Amino acid sequence: LSLFSRCLSWKRILCIFFLPFILSGFAPRVKDKEGLIYANAHMFNWSHLTPLTLKDRSVGLQTASRVGSKPYFTLGGHKFLIFGGSIHYFRVPREYWRDRLLKLKACGFNTLTTYVPWNLHEPERDKFDFSENLDLEAFVLMAAEIGLWVILRPGPYICSEIDLGGLPSWLLQDPEMILRTTYKGFVEAVDTYFDHLISRVVPLQYHKGGPIIAVQVENEYGSFAMDKDYMPYVRKALLERGIVELLVTSDDAENLNKPIMVMEYWVGWFDTWGGKHMVNNAEDVEETVSKFITSEISFNVYMFHGGTNFGFMNGATYFGIHRAVVTSYDYDALLTESGDYTKKYFKLRRLFRSVLAMPLPPLPKLTPKAKYPSVKPSLYLPLWDVLQYLNEPVISNRPVNMENLPINSGNGQSFGFVLYETSICSGGSLCATVQDTAQVFLNEISIGLLDDHTENLNIPEIMECQLLRILVENRGRVNFSWKIQDQRKGLTGSVAINDVPLNGFAIYSLEMTMSFFERLRSATWRPVPKRYLGPAFYLGTLNVDSSPKDTFLSLLTWNSGFAFINGRNLGRYSIIGPQKTLYLPGAWLRPEDNEIILFEKKKSDCVITHF
Repeated sequence: LSLFSRCLSWKRILCIFFLPFILSGFAPRVKDKEGLIYANAHMFNWSHLTPLTLKDRSVGLQTASRVGSKPYFTLGGHKFLIFGGSIHYFRVPREYWRDRLLKLKACGFNTLTTYVPWNLHEPERDKFDFSENLDLEAFVLMAAEIGLWVILRPGPYICSEIDLGGLPSWLLQDPEMILRTTYKGFVEAVDTYFDHLISRVVPLQYHKGGPIIAVQVENEYGSFAMDKDYMPYVRKALLERGIVELLVTSDDAENLNKPIMVMEYWVGWFDTWGGKHMVNNAEDVEETVSKFITSEISFNVYMFHGGTNFGFMNGATYFGIHRAVVTSYDYDALLTESGDYTKKYFKLRRLFRSVLAMPLPPLPKLTPKAKYPSVKPSLYLPLWDVLQYLNEPVISNRPVNMENLPINSGNGQSFGFVLYETSICSGGSLCATVQDTAQVFLNEISIGLLDDHTENLNIPEIMECQLLRILVENRGRVNFSWKIQDQRKGLTGSVAINDVPLNGFAIYSLEMTMSFFERLRSATWRPVPKRYLGPAFYLGTLNVDSSPKDTFLSLLTWNSGFAFINGRNLGRYSIIGPQKTLYLPGAWLRPEDNEIILFEKKKSDCVITHF
């Protein structure tokens, strides 16, 4: 394996390190008018190395060295420096793939890198989805058409701040499961997934005439490694299925006599709910990339364009407390969440233009934006009125966690909410283990909250039997560290009052899929009251013209929940910040009337505004 090293930005909470084997003694350098040191102008010319024009595919991406020099990469037998940028197809509306890829090329990059999310491609065992926004093959072929090489990062684990690091939640049904090891149940699942995925990838390889020049084996296993046989297993699994390109991995490493590639140069960082917005200085990014180039170090900018954690795909961190990753994956990248240029983009474009012999393509136009009139929801449905439109509840003597619910052809529930109901006839000290947060009700009256640090709640004395309701939200499974082994959601143990276990639960699955919202159209919605406390759905209509444009929803006066446009889940909003708006792609809007539904957990408001 050729080991790709990760680089951390020194201006953030994580420290930067340049490995001790940085290359030196290459071409002379010059200063620009601002004093920044650049490599000698027109140092690189790869115009003959483009996917659609290169006919001789006998020699792919390789490593080479000469007497007196450090190792380096070659492509087609020619010395090659990778200028990579990350875009994740699953975080960008398909209608905008071309726009983002053209902007990558116009900036001066020659390579696209992308992860492949197993959990989205195989949402249920043996049920695969490579359609619409998950059409990996179309994305890779589009990159080739635009003139970009591709480094594919198929996992099976990808991290990527996505739920469970991209691993499907149904793996957690097995109580003995040990993720990212050669545990039999995990390996069998990976084999089935790779049978489907890699058969699609093989024709897209460089040696087959495609743009894929390298394939990553797993991801960052050095910070996780507990099974010495695991990485050799994944490597063999790729080779046996027809991967012939250079195999790489991404990790921290020292003392390696290989070409250096910074596989993830983090130009920004992701945000978590309740934290601060993370940014990185554009001048620092420019200076660091310039140093990479002058030392002839290949690199990958993570992220070039982050996009959006639409729906429930976001992951979470755990450093003593569970923190969900926000909906926006803007990442303070070179392009904004909505695809606009940033200061970092123009600085790197200027830098690349100074070192490339061939002219850069013209800049693509900006995606049009619009500020639409505010929307006042006119109708609402309390959650309790919605239960009749859900599938039949699971009846169980004890609580069942989300992943082990006997639904979805035995695959359990991956995302969303679960409502647990049981009858109680006395008050006292309620004890329940919840992942991640829960609202507790007596009938329809809220009596408190539970989370992973709060397992006890006092239930007031009651005169007659009432319905205890516990609404649990999965806020995203941890995507990094050994904590991924313990990410079962919902009620994950018994529920007791005064140490007496409760029995007889009706368990409702609230996955909030497109089919669910189709059923809600037949519901009897009520006029919105002046004030309502409690979980409810709110319905409004966004009217646009004949040419819908990108916009942003502002929900700062609401509390916490999810927004849906024409049945599509735009993601989570929350009053705790730091994210203040939700990105609404114009490509997902219809001319004229569009249905907006909010699932608000706590309190209603009067308007949804646009920016």
